[in-house]
Amino acid sequence: MSEQAIFRAGHSGGSDWRAATEACLEQMMPLPAGANVGFLYVTDLMVDALADISETLRQRTGIEAWVGSTGIGVCAGGIEYFDAPALAVMVGTLPAGEFTVFDSRRDDLAAMVDANRDWLDAHLGNFGVVHADPREPRLAELLGTLGEASSSFLVGGLTSSRSAFGQVAGEVTEGGLSGLLISGGVGVATGLTQGCSPIGPARQVTASEQNILVELDGRPALEVFKEDIGELLARDLRRVDGYIFAAVPVQGSDWGDYMVRNLTGIDTQRDLLAIAELIEPGDQVMFCRRDKAAAEEDLTRMLDGLKARLDGPPRGALYHSCLARGPNLFGAESEELRAIEAALGDVPLVGFFGNGEISHNRLYAYTGVLSLFT
Repeated sequence: MSEQAIFRAGHSGGSDWRAATEACLEQMMPLPAGANVGFLYVTDLMVDALADISETLRQRTGIEAWVGSTGIGVCAGGIEYFDAPALAVMVGTLPAGEFTVFDSRRDDLAAMVDANRDWLDAHLGNFGVVHADPREPRLAELLGTLGEASSSFLVGGLTSSRSAFGQVAGEVTEGGLSGLLISGGVGVATGLTQGCSPIGPARQVTASEQNILVELDGRPALEVFKEDIGELLARDLRRVDGYIFAAVPVQGSDWGDYMVRNLTGIDTQRDLLAIAELIEPGDQVMFCRRDKAAAEEDLTRMLDGLKARLDGPPRGALYHSCLARGPNLFGAESEELRAIEAALGDVPLVGFFGNGEISHNRLYAYTGVLSLFT
């Protein structure tokens, strides 16, 4: 039987970080007995105070193990904060010795693994909450390395900011990967929901050059692309920007999972298409569109699936969503988080809207990743 975790959350907006932090503390009182872990998310309009906020929370709660990140938006309960100074905080009690904070300090993942070697050797089948810097060019590789070295199922998000890319891992840090590894003995259920829906079949890459699609199914890549997106868009390719994307199917997925990638270039003279992913002949690619109705339907699918796996109400939750979701897809009245609250009830929940999402040790985009402590 899994160990039980107990959480309480608070959130607040406003330009005064002291008042906002105090409001969060008041909402979380009394703290859970033995509270020993905290999650902190701030919007980028409050990132300059991140060190002060985290230190205040450490002193007032007595919790040393704080993790978190910066987002252009943050969320808590059924509320989304975008383009405003705000913070979302959750504290909880995890079994002693069943978690560890990590910080790779940019590229030094090997040193981080070595620093946590005793804990890693003693725990298998772990769950990891990862906050990652989107500026790291080897991010996908580092996630794979961390997942394998820690025997972990990794979820999380990529920091998003128009200023500093602050993360929290015990103290304020920046760059690489940071977060929390939790023993497999602590009950967690996770789900992923897509924000883009396929508009054509999976195509086999028959010729490519790094991230450039040359041929799909033995035909010029751009010719196939135009066929899949339809005549109206094909007549004016400028209209596909921010609406049409490439998607790489996840091999072996039993529910048709795929990783959405941006289109980065179109060459109408040579019928080439560039995407934000290295592609080799034999890989598969399909095209998809950003779609509110499909995203709402898939969010319901994910929530229904998670609820079916629960024996009772979750004790706490983390939500890592794409900054292109939230008000930019579902609407300005916190519809995305309200849908989650309506499905799960009044569960302590915090999270942020990032530059990308992490689920099952892979990088995603335009998705939402919900993790429930059961």
